[in-house]
Amino acid sequence: MPATLPRRLLALFYDLWAVIAIVATVGYICQRATGGQLIATAGHVETVWWYQPLQGLVLSAYFLASWLRGGQTLGMRPWRLRLVRLDGGKLGFAQAVIRLFAGAAPLLLLELARVFSTAVALWAVLIAWAIWFAWTLMNPRRRALHDVIAGTEVIRIG
Repeated sequence: MPATLPRRLLALFYDLWAVIAIVATVGYICQRATGGQLIATAGHVETVWWYQPLQGLVLSAYFLASWLRGGQTLGMRPWRLRLVRLDGGKLGFAQAVIRLFAGAAPLLLLELARVFSTAVALWAVLIAWAIWFAWTLMNPRRRALHDVIAGTEVIRIG
């Protein structure tokens, strides 16, 4: 049975806590490894060039490992949701990467902060993700836009 939007959003909210913990842990390790030189605040906050790509890589590894191992992130488990291919099988690596990039694509809108403001960029990302998930309300199999692109679906188990 396809997962409903409220269940998906609740699972996403749970995953937010895992993401915060991962980002905080990587940040702490990097701060220790650089002797406290990870972030400079000479008039504006600036991080070393490799910090954001590292955070992205670690978060990507979390989602990819979760989807490939059992089709569930930490947030999906209590809500009894599983990510599967359209035929119900386990995802392959390429399909998981496509879903990851499609789901993360709205983050590219953060670049709007360079032209406008951080608030405008954050609102743009939020609106884009709202559109991504609103797709479930129109799709007969309740698939979000990134699921349509990747050929996946989130189902309710048990």
